[in-house]
Amino acid sequence: MLSPLGLLGVIFAALLQVSLFATLLGAERSDTPFHSVSSATYGESHSEGYCAMYDICGERSDGKVLNCPYGSPAVKPDDLFSAKVQSLCPTISGNVCCTEAQFDTLRAQVQQAIPFLVGCPACLRNFLNLFCELSCSPNQSLFINVTSVSEVDGNQTVDGIDFFITDTFGQGLYDSCKEVKFGTMNTRAIEFIGAGAQNFQEWFAFIGQQADLGLPGSPYAINFQSSVPESSGMNLMNMSIFSCGDTSLGCSCGDCPSSPACTNSEPPSPPVDDYCFVRVGSLKVKCVDFSVAILYIILVSAFFGWGFFHRTGERRRSASSMKPLLNYADGGDMQSAEIKYQVKERVRLSIVQGHISSIFRTYGSWVARNPGLVLFSSVAVVFILCFGLVRFKVETRPEKLWVGHGSKAAEEKHYFDNHLAPFYRIEQLILATRPDPKHGISPSIVTEDNIQLLFEIQKKVDGVRANYSGTLVSLTDICLMPLDQDCATQSVLQYFKMDPDNYDDYGGVEHAEYCFQHYTSADTCMSAFQAPLDPSTVLGGYSGSNYSQASAFIVTYPVNNVVNELGDENAKATAWEKAFVRLVKDELLSMVQFSNLTLSFSSESSIEEELKRESTADITTILISYLVMFAYISVTLGDSSNLSTFYLSSKVLLGLSGVMVVMLSVLGSVGFFSAIGVKSTLIILEVIPFLVLAVGVDNMCILVQAVKRQSLDLPLEVRISNALAEVGPSITLASLSEVLAFAVGGFIAMPACCVFSMFAALAVLLDFLLQVTAFVALIVFDFARTEDNRVDCFPCVKISTSEEIDEGFHRMNSGLLGRYMEEIHTRLLDFWGVKVVVVAVFVAFFLASIALCTRIEPGLEQQIALPRDSYLQGYFNNVSEYLRVGPPLYFVVKDYNYSSESRNTNQLCSISQCDSNSLLNERKFIDPQISRASSTPETSYIAKPAASWLDDFLVWISPEAFGCCRKFVNGSYCPPDDQPPCCSPDEDSCGFGGVCKDCTTCFRHSDLKNDRPSTTQFREKLPWFLDALPSADCAKGGHGAYTSSVDLDGYESGVIQASEFRTYHTPLNKQGDYVNSIRAAREFCSRVSNTLKIHVFPYSVFYIFFEQYLDIWRTALINIAIALGAVFLVILVITSSLWSSAIILLVLAMIVVDLMGVMAILHIQLNAVSVVNLIMSVGIAVEFCVHISHAFSVSHGDRKERAKEALRTMGSSVFSGITLTKLVGVIVLYFAKSEIFVVYYFQMYLALVLIGFLHGLVFLPVS
Repeated sequence: MLSPLGLLGVIFAALLQVSLFATLLGAERSDTPFHSVSSATYGESHSEGYCAMYDICGERSDGKVLNCPYGSPAVKPDDLFSAKVQSLCPTISGNVCCTEAQFDTLRAQVQQAIPFLVGCPACLRNFLNLFCELSCSPNQSLFINVTSVSEVDGNQTVDGIDFFITDTFGQGLYDSCKEVKFGTMNTRAIEFIGAGAQNFQEWFAFIGQQADLGLPGSPYAINFQSSVPESSGMNLMNMSIFSCGDTSLGCSCGDCPSSPACTNSEPPSPPVDDYCFVRVGSLKVKCVDFSVAILYIILVSAFFGWGFFHRTGERRRSASSMKPLLNYADGGDMQSAEIKYQVKERVRLSIVQGHISSIFRTYGSWVARNPGLVLFSSVAVVFILCFGLVRFKVETRPEKLWVGHGSKAAEEKHYFDNHLAPFYRIEQLILATRPDPKHGISPSIVTEDNIQLLFEIQKKVDGVRANYSGTLVSLTDICLMPLDQDCATQSVLQYFKMDPDNYDDYGGVEHAEYCFQHYTSADTCMSAFQAPLDPSTVLGGYSGSNYSQASAFIVTYPVNNVVNELGDENAKATAWEKAFVRLVKDELLSMVQFSNLTLSFSSESSIEEELKRESTADITTILISYLVMFAYISVTLGDSSNLSTFYLSSKVLLGLSGVMVVMLSVLGSVGFFSAIGVKSTLIILEVIPFLVLAVGVDNMCILVQAVKRQSLDLPLEVRISNALAEVGPSITLASLSEVLAFAVGGFIAMPACCVFSMFAALAVLLDFLLQVTAFVALIVFDFARTEDNRVDCFPCVKISTSEEIDEGFHRMNSGLLGRYMEEIHTRLLDFWGVKVVVVAVFVAFFLASIALCTRIEPGLEQQIALPRDSYLQGYFNNVSEYLRVGPPLYFVVKDYNYSSESRNTNQLCSISQCDSNSLLNERKFIDPQISRASSTPETSYIAKPAASWLDDFLVWISPEAFGCCRKFVNGSYCPPDDQPPCCSPDEDSCGFGGVCKDCTTCFRHSDLKNDRPSTTQFREKLPWFLDALPSADCAKGGHGAYTSSVDLDGYESGVIQASEFRTYHTPLNKQGDYVNSIRAAREFCSRVSNTLKIHVFPYSVFYIFFEQYLDIWRTALINIAIALGAVFLVILVITSSLWSSAIILLVLAMIVVDLMGVMAILHIQLNAVSVVNLIMSVGIAVEFCVHISHAFSVSHGDRKERAKEALRTMGSSVFSGITLTKLVGVIVLYFAKSEIFVVYYFQMYLALVLIGFLHGLVFLPVS
């Protein structure tokens, strides 16, 4: 959801365009009509020591000077002028072809380029040499030929030249500069000084373009030539070129990856494939799949082998037993043979089970005698717990729900917010064209009608007013203003300064398309907040850099944020956001749809508001689910389908009482935790009642059916006692297992899931206690009512029945399910062939599920967590489809020691003389993480170079950047010449002189040590830098770009507590991209921190929510293992049977693994919600196993007979009381409006019920 925010780092780089190349020559064209003359008249002498242009002969209407086309001899300068020339152009000595005025113009203009290039001295030297030779070389006429002139005020001025230069110099210049970074803009300097040229020919073509008045570019045409005409007497200019890897003028690895110091470093390790593959012929199979297939073949072969020998042995034993049987038929002692060959014995209960059964038997008798006392006392205890509801509170803040205590990302976010600045709030609109129905291709959105529509939308957004505490709040009151003037709105309208009146004046659509390619160099393309606007941040749905074919406009409104969530600023912002959403719904949607476009939108508070709405969206669905389960319970607990006795045999009142018992257990759990200060969540209120009802109904059905199975000849007290003794151990075992399994979920770090698990565990425990107390008492009352012929729901009404009806009513039958279990199910499973098929199929699905588990992806799609009808559904889909820039990424450095005694400065920076393995020079960071980011996002996830305040600060104070760090005579800060007070805002152009004429650079080279400031110098000048406004004369000013990048609290001690270096992730479209991007950033920071011994950590706004997925598999497996282990120990202690416990453990493990296999098939992601479900599935699955296992252990006969008896007596209860009860409740959840209910509670619980049923009633009896 945060991907669009990556664009906003750009707004902090409030730079003015760099239109310096036109004026580097010191010549400009006039508005006066030009009269070209033959070049033969001028500059005829192409020989050594002659000029092609000398002096200034005119001035353009915009104030820029124009050179004279005089082919005069070079002039010897005086000593002072010669020293000035040497300071900028050390290769020129002796005579020169420029006057002092021309040189001052050259110097003033190149100072605009120096801040971009000074970090790489080789590039800067080559760049300066190009213009020094062009402007002042004493041999200028040898490689400069004036091809056309124009007349200005009666004087001839240069209008076009040929510049003859070798390809070697051009290529060397380009190679030395092409990788130089301009950190403020997170891009390469060539984007500004070369319009993104891909080679030196494109760069020279950009420099030589003749520009119209008022536009950036050269005032006359410069035609760069690589060959000279024959017999011209001219030569190619071929100055010595400095490689960026030159040791004397060395550049950093970040600016020169080809430097020997960088290429000798360890190359980045290639991406490691996470998967192992095996080739079987032309088929490529994952190692896991191949291993599982081999294992299955081995297991099935072993099973069939064992089965074959087992069957053969049985046949032999059967044949050897024929003779004795014949003898007995002839008169032998058949009775003794039966005793010998028929084994019928009652398997005794374990000691623990015996004690539990005995306790329940005694307790059952007591309850039957005192049902009122038991009912009143148990309900009273729960009511006491419910008093805690007076402190009931619901937590709805996402960061409090989904971020675990002790979260590393949470701690880093807190550190970032408190030491630097909290990330801004985002309001966003995405307008897109509709795909062509025939071809499915979306047309371009860059049309006049659509831009005009965008202006209308912007006007309405600007007019939004929200009432906050009686004050009207507008966008300008809360928006982010980098330079404290204009909102940093990210919109294509910024190419028109957000002013509709500029649309026609600037050239309409053509101007926008021009700005898409020249946003860094054209002044008219500069945004209203005085920063270049990258088109990738405001356009979407295009390929490569084909911006004109974009199919979407992306409008982003960054809004100020504060750390204190209760602050006035956030409250104002929230109020405005609600008004903004209302505007979009009420007006903008219809406007956009009328224009045949689509509109999606979001505000910072949208997710929280939609989650709140979701809490009430599915109340009807949940209530219907409860009603369906209640109706099913009432029918299931009844005795007869005979209408004549239905009003007696039905259990509607008992079923309703059971539902009330469940509700009381949930209220008691919520009340207890509310009393101790634990806030509830919306998912608890919606899911836990359903979950406890589904779990609790099972025991209710089992208890009622156990009583119904007792002989009617026994007194009610004895029947209750026997029923509890029969099923008490199994429901105790099942309930304790569920409580422990649910409680294990409390170890999950995510608060929402942890709290959910604790609430559920206590609710299930209370439900069990109420079932064996209050519900048993209610059973006593209900059966007494039935025997007394009192009407269900109206127990005060007593009727008389005929003997036939009474006799039929009291005649208990096994029912349809009982007969099916006894006559069909058990007999079918008794066939040896069926057993083989069952084992083979279940083992196959189990092993297949193991292989499928590797395909489960971690994450939780945001769309799933929202209502299906939420407007954010379309927004998130559009974010993935259209956005071409990812979230911002900050590398935060703690405790940076800037003192001259420390090496920290060179360990962090990336300009000249910085360490080759510094933070920003780290090859593994620069090379694969940035250069190949767009082509290999799956391994890099970093889109651009990092914006480094430290690099820009060191450049800003550099003596070469003489237009940046300056001081008045009194030592106070002096701004650049194009800023007040040096230049008045109402002046069209700023000349030399005035109040700033005596300003000097802050330092000379002799003042610095190895071009680094001392501790005192650093301490004094850093605040200057952070307050300095960027401008054309010095684009490196830190105000706006780095205002919040450095924590100045306590920095006087020589240590900066926190500072950040900003870059961006690539577009992150999938949950896996978010998770892998965190992992990649943390691995990089860990490596750098260990190498440099400096604490560095990465931060992005989404880390806090996605951190959990870094080790979600480990969390899931550990917690599932703990749950299985806890259940195993409970079963082992109660049954005292290692074999039974192991069998149940195996079946439970198979159920969980099979459920994970279904998750992979249904593309259900692994997250805290699904992990909790998997853990709780252990407890729920116990019910499908322990009741059958317990019935088996107390049955008579051999294994087959006991299995049949267990299925006959308990199978129908498990099917009707457990399977069908959960099934009818779960199916209703399919109609929920919230996708999270459908995916994580309908799909997962439905799969669990079906898998548990099949394992409990099919696989377990066979095994």
